[in-house]
Amino acid sequence: MRHRKAGRKLNRTTDHRLMMLRNMVTSLLEHERIETTEAKAKEVRSLAERLITLGKRGDLHARRQALKIINTKKVAHKLFNEISPRFAGRNGGYTHIFKTRNRQGDGAALAIIELIPPEVKEAKKEKEKASKRPAKKKAAQKKS
Repeated sequence: MRHRKAGRKLNRTTDHRLMMLRNMVTSLLEHERIETTEAKAKEVRSLAERLITLGKRGDLHARRQALKIINTKKVAHKLFNEISPRFAGRNGGYTHIFKTRNRQGDGAALAIIELIPPEVKEAKKEKEKASKRPAKKKAAQKKS
């Protein structure tokens, strides 16, 4: 039984799995979008969201913790200076996972994991404002 055992083993040894996830999260932060299997995407999501939260903290200890996971200093610099400020007003949910297709060779379910673009948040606010306005007008018309 797997009670209270978080995470997926992905049919790899511990060292291989950890290095693979570090490489994948580094690529995700560098390119802001990668395609991988569904299970790997779900594992990468938790690691990426933890790193973005460290980037939002921005202190020296957070940088050192992030550099333990991220493979290149260039990507760490991008995380702290470009990616994290984009999510300053957001508490979690920095990534999207889209299920795409099954791989030709082995039939594995593939997915795209990407960082949420900054326009998505603004577009949602505009839609909410537009949906609230007619509701207020209708309520005012009913009172008359």
